Amino acid sequence: MHTSEDLRYPIGKYEEQPYSERQLHDWLNDIRYLPQLLEHAVLNLDENQLHTPYRDGGWTVQQVVHHVADSHMNALIRFKLSLTEQNPVIKPYDEAAWAKLDDVSDLPINISLTLLHALHARWFSCIRKLDESTYNSRTVFHPEHKKEFTLWNLLGMYAWHGKHHVAHITRLREREGWK
Repeated sequence: MHTSEDLRYPIGKYEEQPYSERQLHDWLNDIRYLPQLLEHAVLNLDENQLHTPYRDGGWTVQQVVHHVADSHMNALIRFKLSLTEQNPVIKPYDEAAWAKLDDVSDLPINISLTLLHALHARWFSCIRKLDESTYNSRTVFHPEHKKEFTLWNLLGMYAWHGKHHVAHITRLREREGWK
């Protein structure tokens, strides 16, 4: 992982990695501990700070937190579909439209943080004992990308996704001098 001056991709874009036990361990820990990292990233932010976009034209901190919950709810469902069906077609969704819904604007971020703690506990429990064969043979089909993704691909993308959005918030805090 490297850092980037591109505010859209503060840790760089996701890069696929070959299967290894070390990588598996790291990515499982990324899934397991993302709720704590995100919670720490937003610690003590006030309402004005929560409504600050992480970059010009970007989502607010509040939208980012709720987005991670929305995205990772979909992720758990995608993993479970892959484990119980043969190459299921997954449902894409309009992330930008979801970020504008009333629950995102009206509910405090602690709702999504609480959800993420429970969701990631379930997700980690679901995937922590899977072996290399399962990660590389179980797939989903993404109709927007017209591409098949293995569970290994998904694990890497979602491990990156959580850190990507935490970095949006932590880099904003650094730039703004928020303690």
